[in-house]
Amino acid sequence: MCNPKITNENYNTEQTSLPLAIQEETVVSRERKLTPTFIPYNNQQSTIIFDIQELIPPHHVARVIDQMIESIEDVVFFEQYRGGGRSSYHPKMMTKVILYAYSQKVYSCREIAKLVEENIPMMWLTALQKPDYRTINRFRTEQMGKLLPKLFEEMIHQLIEQKHITMENYFLDGTKIEANTNKYTFVWKKATTKFEATLQKKIDEVYQEIQSITDNEGQELHVKDEMSELTAEQKLTQIEEVLVKKVTEETTAIQEETDAVIRKEKRRALSPFKKLLRLVNEDFRPRLVKYQQQNALFGNRNSYSKTDTDATFMRMKEDHMNNGQLKPGYNIQMATENQFVLFYTVHQRLTDTRCFKPHIEALKNTSLPFPKNVIADAGYGSEENYIYSLDEQFESLIPYNTFLTEQKRSYKKDIRHASNWAYDEYKDEYTCPNNRKVLFKRYSTRTDKNGFTRDFKVYECEDCSDCPLKSQCPKAQGNRQVQYNPVYEELKAKAKVSLWSEPSAQIYARRKIEVESVFGHIKGNRSFRRFSLRSLAKVQTEFGIVAMAHNLLKVAGLHQLLSGKNRGKQKTSREKQFVFLYLFYFRDLLDSPIVYL
Repeated sequence: MCNPKITNENYNTEQTSLPLAIQEETVVSRERKLTPTFIPYNNQQSTIIFDIQELIPPHHVARVIDQMIESIEDVVFFEQYRGGGRSSYHPKMMTKVILYAYSQKVYSCREIAKLVEENIPMMWLTALQKPDYRTINRFRTEQMGKLLPKLFEEMIHQLIEQKHITMENYFLDGTKIEANTNKYTFVWKKATTKFEATLQKKIDEVYQEIQSITDNEGQELHVKDEMSELTAEQKLTQIEEVLVKKVTEETTAIQEETDAVIRKEKRRALSPFKKLLRLVNEDFRPRLVKYQQQNALFGNRNSYSKTDTDATFMRMKEDHMNNGQLKPGYNIQMATENQFVLFYTVHQRLTDTRCFKPHIEALKNTSLPFPKNVIADAGYGSEENYIYSLDEQFESLIPYNTFLTEQKRSYKKDIRHASNWAYDEYKDEYTCPNNRKVLFKRYSTRTDKNGFTRDFKVYECEDCSDCPLKSQCPKAQGNRQVQYNPVYEELKAKAKVSLWSEPSAQIYARRKIEVESVFGHIKGNRSFRRFSLRSLAKVQTEFGIVAMAHNLLKVAGLHQLLSGKNRGKQKTSREKQFVFLYLFYFRDLLDSPIVYL
């Protein structure tokens, strides 16, 4: 018997649906299965920490800082204290606090004091002591300046003993860091010189006027000094003496005069002298003192900032307005090896060329071993620096400023450069591309503004009047001249040979990944682009703290790498390279069947 056909008409939908109560019970049961669970938590419950040191990882930078500071004898720290008075915080503890704060990108003393209360490694370093921000700032500005040179040298000696560095290759470079000043409080030497000359002219005019008055009255303004031999200060002194004497005598005469009309006329006649005296005391003398103080602050510089007179206005790479704005800052000269900071100096000079010699001299005055090779970029390649390296008898791998340009094909084909011309050594003459003789004419000497003297040989073409290549030569009037510096050219040839040799070329190729990467870590990763302290001495102290913090972070990273802590989580670069080479050379074997022996 066949089953009846089910259609929409005889299909009962009410019989296939579940009651509402059953549906609700089903939903509730599913919710109970998905109920989340949590680890018990109660922040009001008292917790006892038996040893805070156990909360710090084994290879944390705080442990490296603690180990390095504790390895230094206490005498180095205690000799800066004269004793007496209230007990001070231990200098080792304060040094650890500042070094750890700078390693964590914290440079403000208020933020450092906040770390002391909230950061667990900082609590361990301070042994739960809480120096306030004034104490921290006083220690950083006063005590650290005296401690830092010895601390830094001791750290370098420890790095040498631990074989992190060898002091053989000395990679040197410079960078500019902005000073803690207002960038609009500038004083320019050119403007000061201009204003001082204007003041000198006004003083001379007043001096001549007073001299004519004294001559009419039969007095002598000066005895033996001529006007051109007197300084502005001496002129002002003599002017003031004459005016004070004149005003005093006339004032006494006016007081003794009984006639009101005559007294009024005398007062009117005395008024110009009083104005001149007031002009000397309130305008000329203060301005002269101000210009003298400004010239003393300038020294060899062309500018300084009013809020930090040691800061010089320099052109920074960080130019957010793209207008070439000059900012007050300092030129930091730093040397590295294996990306460890070996030594540093802070300068007020704008260019790296002039910082090379004082930097090396400062290195020689330390207890650090002198490097075997000094490697620097073309910014240091000058005749003065080459001669200095020869006199001091150390190897320098420094290219000159046109070293890379001379390797280009366009330079070798350019007829403007006399180095591309034919030269006859016996006759001591050049032959230009138009086959005309360029003969020796005379010797010349130049002394730059820094006092360095260079000798030149001047050659001149015999006739350039109808030369068809005249347009391609320099557009100077008259015949073409060539100025040849024989000493510098010999030094350049020696530097070129050193840079082209195989071992030296490999060493110089490391320069960019050495010191440039350290600058990137300091200014980019740790955001140290502006000093917190003012004055040259304090800035040098602060950058020393930054350099020490960088080296300690580097040591902590190496310890963590060698411990193999993260080796199981991710492959190192060498492991990835090994896997790539294995797959590249043995990829054919991967498809073959495995044979068990």
